[in-house]
Amino acid sequence: MAGGPSGTAEGISTASLAWTIIMASFAAFGGILFGYDTGTIGGVIAMQDWLQTFGSYSPSLNYYLATNNKSLVVSILSAGTFFGALLSFPLGDLVGRKWGLISSCIIFCLGVGLQLDTRWVTFVVGRVVAGLGVGAVSCLVPMYQSECAPKKIRGLIVGLYQLAITFGALFAAIVLNATKNQLSHSAWRTPIAVQFVWAFVLGGGMALLPESPRYLLYKDRVPAARKALSRLLSRPEDSPEVDAEVVEITLASLAITCNSALSHNILFQALEAERALGSNSYIDCFRNTPNRNGLRTWTGILLQAWQQLTGINFIFYYGTTFFKSAGISNPFIITIITDVVNTCMTIVGIQLIDRVGRRRLLLIGAAGMMFCEYIVAIVGVTVGSHNNNTADANINLPAQRVLIAFVCFYIAFFATSWGPVAWVVTGELFPLAIRAKGMSLSVASNWLWNFGIGYATPYLVDPSTPGPTGIKAANLGVKVFFIWGSTCLGCFLFAFFFIPETKGLSLEQIDLLYRESTILGSNKYRQQMLAENETFAHHDVSHIVADNKAHAMEYEEKSAV
Repeated sequence: MAGGPSGTAEGISTASLAWTIIMASFAAFGGILFGYDTGTIGGVIAMQDWLQTFGSYSPSLNYYLATNNKSLVVSILSAGTFFGALLSFPLGDLVGRKWGLISSCIIFCLGVGLQLDTRWVTFVVGRVVAGLGVGAVSCLVPMYQSECAPKKIRGLIVGLYQLAITFGALFAAIVLNATKNQLSHSAWRTPIAVQFVWAFVLGGGMALLPESPRYLLYKDRVPAARKALSRLLSRPEDSPEVDAEVVEITLASLAITCNSALSHNILFQALEAERALGSNSYIDCFRNTPNRNGLRTWTGILLQAWQQLTGINFIFYYGTTFFKSAGISNPFIITIITDVVNTCMTIVGIQLIDRVGRRRLLLIGAAGMMFCEYIVAIVGVTVGSHNNNTADANINLPAQRVLIAFVCFYIAFFATSWGPVAWVVTGELFPLAIRAKGMSLSVASNWLWNFGIGYATPYLVDPSTPGPTGIKAANLGVKVFFIWGSTCLGCFLFAFFFIPETKGLSLEQIDLLYRESTILGSNKYRQQMLAENETFAHHDVSHIVADNKAHAMEYEEKSAV
C-alpha cells in the first residue's frame, strides 16, 4: 500500500508491515484450487478404474478414452472458468473482493461434489461448475492482493498466487502417485475430494480478513475503509498512518500527488466523476481515454492469452500421458519432478519480480522458453523415439534424458517469468474505475485460450483412432513443441512492444505512467517518478495529512448521510 508519514519506507512499522504481508498473501491460497485441478485431471484420466468407469473398451486398446472425450473432460473446466472470470466483475464490485472470493469457494465445492459421481454427464457438469468457482477466484485473488499489498513488494505478494498454483499441482502429483494403483473408485475420487480442503481453508480464512480498503473507498464507505486499514496496518482508526493512507489513496486514485493544492469541492467532484465511470459498461474499458483504458485492457487480454500460448499447460494437462507415450517407464514420477521444478523456480521467480522488473523477466523468460522448446522438438524428431504401442520400443535413452532435461529448463524459465509476472502485471494494470471489469476480461481471456488449447491439444498430439467411428488426429507427438517455440517468439515481441516497466510504483503511479509516458520509455519515466518520490520523502508531510484530515472527516460525514 502507499505509505504513511513515518516508520519504514512504506510508512508503517516492521511489525505492521509483516502483518499486512501475511493478510495480503493468504489470498494466494486460491491458486491451489486452480493448480491442484490442473495437476489432477491429467493423472485421473490415465487411471485404470476411471477408464473402466468412463471410457470405452477395445480388444486392441483395452480401456481407453476417445480423443474427443479426452479433449472435453480436460478443457471443459476452462469453459466454466471463462464465465467464472466474467462473473467476478459483478461479484467483486457488488459484494466486494472478500465476499466474492467466499462465494466462489462455495460454487467450487458444488462442482467438486458433482465430480465424485460415476455418470459421465454429471462428471462433466461438475467440471463446468467447479470452473465457475476457479475462474472467479483467479480474478479476485490478484485484485485483492494488489489492492492490499505494499507497493515495494507487491510483485512478490501477487506472485505468490502463481506459487500457490505450482504447490497445488505438486500436491496433486503426490496424491495421484499415492492412489494410482488402487483398483476401486477411491483411486480417482480421493484426489478429487481433497479439493474440498483447499476451498474450506480459503473461504474460512477470507472470512477473517478485512475487505480491500481501496474497494471500500471507491464505494464511498470511508468508515469501513478506515477499519480495514486499521487491521492491515495494526494501528488505531484515527492514527496518522491510517489518515495518511486514506488521503493518499483518495488523492492518488485521481492522479493528484500528495503535495498538490486541492480544494474540498474539487475533491468531491472528482470522486463523483470517478465513481460514475465505474458504473458504466464493459465498453468503457476499450475507450481511448486519457488513462489509455483501451490500450491497458487489450494489454491485459493479450498478456493472459500469450501466457497460455507458451504451451505450459500441455505439460501439466497431458504430461503424464505424453511422457508415457514417449517411452518413460514411470511417467507419474517424471510429472512429480516437473512439478517440483515448477514450484522451486516459482519461489525464485517471485523474488526476482521486484528486483529485476516485470518487463525484463518477461523478455528473458520468452527467449529462454523458445530456445528450450525448439531443442525438445529437434531432439524428439531426430534421435528420440515416440512409440506408445510396445514396451520394448527401441528408445534412445540419452535422447530421452535430454528431452526431459530441456522440458525442465523450459518449465524453469516459465516459472521465473511468465508464470507469476503475468498475474502481477494484470493485477496492477488497470485504474480503479475499471479494475474489476478489466481484470475479468483479462482472466476470461486466459481461460478462453486455456480451453481452446486444452481441447485442441489431443487432436494435435494423439494418433488417429482406428475404425469407422475413429477420430482423425494430427499425431504430431513431440513435434508440437515447434508450435510452442514459435508462440514464445510471439510472447517476446508482445512483451517488448506492449509491457511497460512498473517495478516499485504504486497502482496510482502506474496510472500516471500510462498517461504521461510510452511503453518503450516507461523505465526512464519510472525512474524519474521514483527519484521524485525519494526527494519528497525527505520532507515533512505531516502538514499534508493535517490539511486534509478535516476534509476527510467532513467527507466521511457526507458519506454516512
